[in-house]
Amino acid sequence: MKPLQPVEPGRRIALGVAFFVLFFAGWAFATLGGFVSKTFLADPLTMVRSGWELLTQQGFAHDVGMTMWRVIGGFIAAALLALPLGTAMGAYKAVEAFFEPFVSFARYLPASAFIPLLILWAGIGEAQKLSVIFLGSFFQLVLMIAVSVGNTRRDLVEAAYTLGARDWGIVRRVLIPAAAPQVAETLRLVLGWAWTYVIVAELIGASSGIGHMITDSQALLATDQIIFGILTIGVIGLVSDLGFKRLNRRLFRWASL
Repeated sequence: MKPLQPVEPGRRIALGVAFFVLFFAGWAFATLGGFVSKTFLADPLTMVRSGWELLTQQGFAHDVGMTMWRVIGGFIAAALLALPLGTAMGAYKAVEAFFEPFVSFARYLPASAFIPLLILWAGIGEAQKLSVIFLGSFFQLVLMIAVSVGNTRRDLVEAAYTLGARDWGIVRRVLIPAAAPQVAETLRLVLGWAWTYVIVAELIGASSGIGHMITDSQALLATDQIIFGILTIGVIGLVSDLGFKRLNRRLFRWASL
């Protein structure tokens, strides 16, 4: 094994699966062996049984669907606005000088701190939860997209000018295609952050969602249900992450050249 040496796809999958096997083996050993009280940490078998009951008897599938809808809705709204603004900031330094100080300031503001205000402004319905995800994602996306576009190789820009391209042509045919793979990677990363925001939003004033189930389970000291909810988020996130990676490889084949 050498630094930056690629790993064969089959070996990569085997190593990833091995970690999960070791993780669950250690968890089972600590809980089923009596080293950790089940009051504080349920064992894997109890967690699986409770998860099955949640799905088949307590409507947890509806909670999962509501949480996914909130993540997708808030994230898409943030991406649709962040993509053009971030591109403009990366392409035009005057636009960057105008927006960048505020965007840099706003991205450090925790989205969870706005929840009391958002409840006052939008109530405890879907608008409030979508707004939390939007605020948590939008400013991060804008700045990261601007950096990706602004880091386009200057020789590509100069070559396009030499060939007679105009300013808008530079943006459309050079900056955007060159930055597209990195922008897609940015979207993938920030989508993961959006899941943390939705759970925070659902912990307060929600009647559905994974976060709502976790809050109810906390009141009952049902660590098995809490763990199942957390693992459900992880599984959904892993599947979406792998899907994003595959889609990016298909859309931006030139990025690996």
